[in-house]
Amino acid sequence: MSFEIEHDQWLEDHFKQRKGERLDALRRGHGYGNRLFVETVWWPLIGHFHGLHPEYEVKDWRGRSYFVDFMWTVGAVRVIVEIMDFGSHGTDRTKYRRDLNRGLFLQAQDCSVYYIALDELKENPSFILSSLRNALYPYLSAAESGAKRTITRSYSKIERDLMRSAIRHNRIIRPVTAARELELHTMTVIKHCRMLVDKGKLRAVERGASGRITYYEYIGSLQSPDLV
Repeated sequence: MSFEIEHDQWLEDHFKQRKGERLDALRRGHGYGNRLFVETVWWPLIGHFHGLHPEYEVKDWRGRSYFVDFMWTVGAVRVIVEIMDFGSHGTDRTKYRRDLNRGLFLQAQDCSVYYIALDELKENPSFILSSLRNALYPYLSAAESGAKRTITRSYSKIERDLMRSAIRHNRIIRPVTAARELELHTMTVIKHCRMLVDKGKLRAVERGASGRITYYEYIGSLQSPDLV
């Protein structure tokens, strides 16, 4: 399909999945610069939008929500792309400082963060494309495998979220903690953890003579296409 058709369908899917502030953020945020990035860089580089989330909500070091321009998830890897417009980021010292602090915090949370100047994107997109191709090369094959699996996907969104959460926490899932992080009911987490045990992705860890399960351990690959 053409870029326009795929792009519009991708956005429509995200509009349908969101509500409240998350929906408003997408409507406000995916403007000229963001569309220019996906058209001149992302589409030629990746060729699809699987795993790419526009205006993605994250928490900063104070626990406050804000939205990054793009979050790409491939396997256990989380890649953030921010399109920086001098007019909105460079003239306000407080905002500039806060943006850099957020980037530093996210990198400490095992995210790769790439800042792209809007002016460079307009004048020299081939440089950005080449640089990102080199930076993301180790993950492109996993992304391609994940895209091919979308029609016959074996894992639900909740299951993929749980596996990625386990990887972020040293391969461990504690149902109460995961439920709070993913905004799910604890019993929902437990149900899907048991399904992942049956599928060979998790191992239930028991404690003491009672045999009570205290947590689950992710035993899959860190770059498995099943995570995409």
